[in-house]
Amino acid sequence: MNATEQEEREYLEEIKEKLTLALRRIDGDVKQFSDELRQKKEYIHEHQSGMDDADMVAAGQSINRMAFTGEAAVARKRKLLKLTQSPYFGRIDFAARGREKTPIYIGMYSFIDERQRQGLIFDWRAPISSLFYDYELGEGSYPTPSGTIQGTIDLKRQYKIRDGRLEFMIENDVNIHDDVLQRELARSSDDKMKNIVATIQRDQNAVIRNETAPVMVIQGVAGSGKTSIALHRIAFLLYRFRETIAAKDLLIISPNKVFADYISNVLPELGEEHLPELGMEELAADLLENRYPFQTFFEQVSALLEQHHPAFIERIRVKSSFEFLGQLNQYLLYVENNYFTCTELKVGQTVVPLPFLLAKFKTYHRVPVLKRFPLVAEDVRNYVRDATKRKLTGHEKGTIGEAIPRMFRVNNLLDFYRDFYRWIGRPELFRHDHRTGLEYADVFPLIYLRLRLEGISAYDHVKHLLIDEMQDYTPVQYAVLSRLFTCRKTILGDISQTVNPYSASSAETIERVFPQADVVKLYRSYRSTVEITTFAQRIMPNPHIIPMERHGQEPLVGRYNSPDEELQAIQGMITAFQGSENRSMGIICKTLRQAEDAHKVLKAQGVHLLTADSTTFKEGVIITTAHLAKGLEFDAVIVPFASARIYKTEVDKSMLYVACTRAMHQLTLTYSRDITPFLAS
Repeated sequence: MNATEQEEREYLEEIKEKLTLALRRIDGDVKQFSDELRQKKEYIHEHQSGMDDADMVAAGQSINRMAFTGEAAVARKRKLLKLTQSPYFGRIDFAARGREKTPIYIGMYSFIDERQRQGLIFDWRAPISSLFYDYELGEGSYPTPSGTIQGTIDLKRQYKIRDGRLEFMIENDVNIHDDVLQRELARSSDDKMKNIVATIQRDQNAVIRNETAPVMVIQGVAGSGKTSIALHRIAFLLYRFRETIAAKDLLIISPNKVFADYISNVLPELGEEHLPELGMEELAADLLENRYPFQTFFEQVSALLEQHHPAFIERIRVKSSFEFLGQLNQYLLYVENNYFTCTELKVGQTVVPLPFLLAKFKTYHRVPVLKRFPLVAEDVRNYVRDATKRKLTGHEKGTIGEAIPRMFRVNNLLDFYRDFYRWIGRPELFRHDHRTGLEYADVFPLIYLRLRLEGISAYDHVKHLLIDEMQDYTPVQYAVLSRLFTCRKTILGDISQTVNPYSASSAETIERVFPQADVVKLYRSYRSTVEITTFAQRIMPNPHIIPMERHGQEPLVGRYNSPDEELQAIQGMITAFQGSENRSMGIICKTLRQAEDAHKVLKAQGVHLLTADSTTFKEGVIITTAHLAKGLEFDAVIVPFASARIYKTEVDKSMLYVACTRAMHQLTLTYSRDITPFLAS
């Protein structure tokens, strides 16, 4: 079947005709649902005076059912419209043992010829589609609910279909994915991350289709596609468990609003709804009920880049260690055993003995400490009532309710936190300025204390949590996330791309918090050319990294007499870029102040400044910091001011590495006077 390219072109036209017919049918269905819904609403409006409560409830349920069916039809229409643009991207001819060979066409979504009851296109997430990603020609197998199907793959093809037209077809090549991948990687970057269903590699497919891991940790080098893989994994899980999980049941913890916007297209492209998304600071503000203003992570990193105070670094380093989490746990145990300093309680003529109070406090050991007081108070009221054989007055009940919390040495969350540092003998580690608020390093330890002392259940509805930039979170932050979200998790990042080496977490660190985690390490980098990857390795070597064999021009390092001269040269580079085929350029500075100063000089049509307050990622020229550029990629990157005066500390080194690894095709660095020692070789 469809042996030649001409036959494939003719078959594509047949599929497009069937898709057009299906679209016409669903258009009719959508119109019918819309008409019926309107008529139903009009009927209820006209007859509601004669309808009782049961009739109204039944009518409301009927309307909800019709609306749901109509929405499903509209969603199906959207998928069909996308399929008409590109119905499929792959084909395998598979012969299950004892059966005839069958061609399997694989696309973004499934498409069934309802009249012939025949599957024409299989969703990339369907079990049989895994054959395309996991095997070359020869023996192959795929899982089904009734067992594994064994067989033989006789043919394998890949297509590029754009706007309904077959651009090219590749056949029976052992490296079939590499050929198409090279074409895709050579293309210009876009303002949004794209889906990768046509080029998913075997190791990536294993991560995407893992159904069993309670926690999946993906540690991938820069450009390994870890974020894209994680999003495709979410799309797969939504497809696989569609009866029990929906997009609203998931949550993404993303580093900033721009990154959230940058990845916002992927799931809708894959036919799924947008996922709820939350920044770590938003989560913190919610958990602290906006009672305590605090420094953001961006402000913490900015302070490290601009000031580099040893005491500030020490406070961050201590609070980012496993030992610190252990001390918090020891303190909580000490509080549990020693801070309920009760004496016997007298209510009128009745004395409530000390052993009774202590026993009741211990009885509720599974309840957070500060939530036990009302429970103990109720037990005391019952004790007094039984002893006096009468009902208690309102005054007596109030007296008991107020007396129990006063028996606890500390009641205020911030006082607990300050007391903790006294208890470990390091009061100097807590700096609290009422004007600027808490330091960022104190935010999650305070939240951890609140979780343990008060308990929080605001996120029990989340069924899967996706955490990006895992390297930027501390053991205490993971302990908070572990207690707050008891659901399955996908956690991803790269230890080489930390923007704060004093508080970085590796996959091994995260394994200590989540010992049940499946850890996958991705070493192949797809983003940058070999030349750019090799250059970045001079800054931060990683012997495991495997660059995709795609070549381009060598990175350029330009020396100028002054920063002003650098910016003049960059102005010329922007003009050249705007006349090229490339669509995105990143001018990536170390600090926000540098980025703002550069933007004042380079400001022009199509040149945008990206700050911590930005919410969208735009095509064109973006001026920003390495911290905010994490996770993004650009056709061309310029790293200005790469001098020894600017890039000198360990934090600076991380920033320089992150900046250079954003480049897909071109990388240029400029400096004046002496070059940074990280590039001196």
